[in-house]
Amino acid sequence: MDSHFYYYLFIKIREHLQVTFTALFLASAVAIPLGIFLAKMRREKLAAIVLRIVGALQTVPGLALIALTTALFVLVRPIFPLPTTGFFPGTLVLSIYAVLPMMNSSYGGIKGIPRSLLEVARGMGMTRMQILYLVEFPIAFPEILTGFRTALIWTFSSATLTSLIGSGGLGDLILQGLRSMNVTLIACGTIPLMILAILFDSTISWMGSRLSPVRS
Repeated sequence: MDSHFYYYLFIKIREHLQVTFTALFLASAVAIPLGIFLAKMRREKLAAIVLRIVGALQTVPGLALIALTTALFVLVRPIFPLPTTGFFPGTLVLSIYAVLPMMNSSYGGIKGIPRSLLEVARGMGMTRMQILYLVEFPIAFPEILTGFRTALIWTFSSATLTSLIGSGGLGDLILQGLRSMNVTLIACGTIPLMILAILFDSTISWMGSRLSPVRS
């Protein structure tokens, strides 16, 4: 393998990281606030319905969701000129998959905080926003981080499938290797994928172990 191939491999790793972390950013911007909101709302039945709907989306197979998203973009293209292939639809599909674990962990983290602790905070004169930012979120953060960890691994691995619609990444190498039965290309796609997944998982696991929630 010459220097050109190594440069190509570097580009594919960069594309994989880009689509993965863009999807995680978009998903976390929706999932974490939504999970906290559902945990704090009084209508628990409505919250349960929302959680079930998001959970149902998670059961849709990756290839089916990619095909459905592409078909939907084709239908709305006469009205909204959305790209049917490339970075945008790939990121959208991955974002949908990343929402559930982060939303569930945010919901569970806030919901599991003892009421006695919240009563103490109210007795100290804290406002609702102060309780959220200074008490609830710090305590729930380790559990939220666990949901982010799960979403990261799911998204990082699923990003290989979005190569089918031109989002790039290490999936391109794997697909090229499978089509040509080139073991070297398959290895160059899968080995960096596994190494990076283990690295990210270990890093977030270490961060979570350093943060012990205060429960009573």
